[in-house]
Amino acid sequence: MSDESADASYRIEDLAHRSGATVRTIRAYQDRGLLPRPERRGRANVYTDTHLARLRQIAELLDRGYTLASIKELLEAWDAGRGLGGVLGLVAEVDGPWTDEEAVRISRAELDERFGGPPDEAAVAEAVELGVLERIPGEEDTFLVPSPQELAVAAELSAAGVPLSEITLHLRELRGQVEHIAARFLEFTTEHVFARRLGDHAQADADADEAAALVRRLRPLARQTVDAELARAMRLFAHRELRRRLGAAGPRQDTETTCTVTVPASTMAAVRGLVGAEHAAEFFALAAEREVRARALDRLSTSGAHAGDVDELR
Repeated sequence: MSDESADASYRIEDLAHRSGATVRTIRAYQDRGLLPRPERRGRANVYTDTHLARLRQIAELLDRGYTLASIKELLEAWDAGRGLGGVLGLVAEVDGPWTDEEAVRISRAELDERFGGPPDEAAVAEAVELGVLERIPGEEDTFLVPSPQELAVAAELSAAGVPLSEITLHLRELRGQVEHIAARFLEFTTEHVFARRLGDHAQADADADEAAALVRRLRPLARQTVDAELARAMRLFAHRELRRRLGAAGPRQDTETTCTVTVPASTMAAVRGLVGAEHAAEFFALAAEREVRARALDRLSTSGAHAGDVDELR
């Protein structure tokens, strides 16, 4: 993967929202030398992902029981390349951005326009709950969008006629599946890559530095694998669905005719309850085909057994 793209830019209010710290706390950390001063761009003070990562490091060390004075010493050692620098560097690498996307701001009016309809407070609340939108303190009509691509997909699906409630339901389901993939990939890399270098605890800065370099190399691998497998699966299932919609479930159906079969109402109701009314005909066809194949296999195996008996008699 190429070098990390330029850091995202934040105002102090946005940085506070993303880090969980208050504006007053951020300024206090700056005054104590725990946090670098922001960059000055024109008349604005601008913070970057470096500041965000540092705030998260401070919060983590506070949770472990370190005092602010001790944290300052650790961070100064890290900045000077001494002591626990490798470990903190690894933490910074893991906490850094895992995507090239940059968060953007969107007004409520722009949001309503993109989704082409009257304001939907329930949909906005659900989007905030899912993290698709983030509220900005002090700005009721403006949101932060962590993933513009994700919002763009939702807008396209909405324009295609998919209800917002179905989009959010699908996102919840998808997120659970993706988190499972991420957990499995992490277990896999931890077992076969990081365990050999770090064990349960980092023993030296060199080990942690090597692990941090590995994080940079491994970051794109999971995404590339998922992209490739998703493309394969989408091609397979889209082709299958198109054939089903066009009434060509298999190559033989082009020349075969259909016939009507009487089925007891109770049986039909049970099948509809099992697979849905739209799949009932397909269910009966597949079940019948499976039975035909099973009987054909039985005949073949029986004839094979008889042939073996004849050979033994000879």
